[in-house]
Amino acid sequence: MQTTIREYDAKLDAKRRITLRHSNFDYYHVQEMDDGTIVLEPRELVVPFQISANTLSMMDKSVENMKSGKVSDPIDLSMFED
Repeated sequence: MQTTIREYDAKLDAKRRITLRHSNFDYYHVQEMDDGTIVLEPRELVVPFQISANTLSMMDKSVENMKSGKVSDPIDLSMFED
């Protein structure tokens, strides 16, 4: 169960905006429900630890190359061992 930490009434301004007072976040995801309820969820612009579509595409291509035998000679990494 979540606890209410702040409660107040808000009014739309001339440009039909609402100001959130003392907000801890800069970005919110907004859901408007059929009954007029508005739900705001804090958001980050970039999801942390997300792999880009370009990186996933390169990984898929690398796996295809490996399966088809298009690979380089093994690399000796023994010099990095303790």
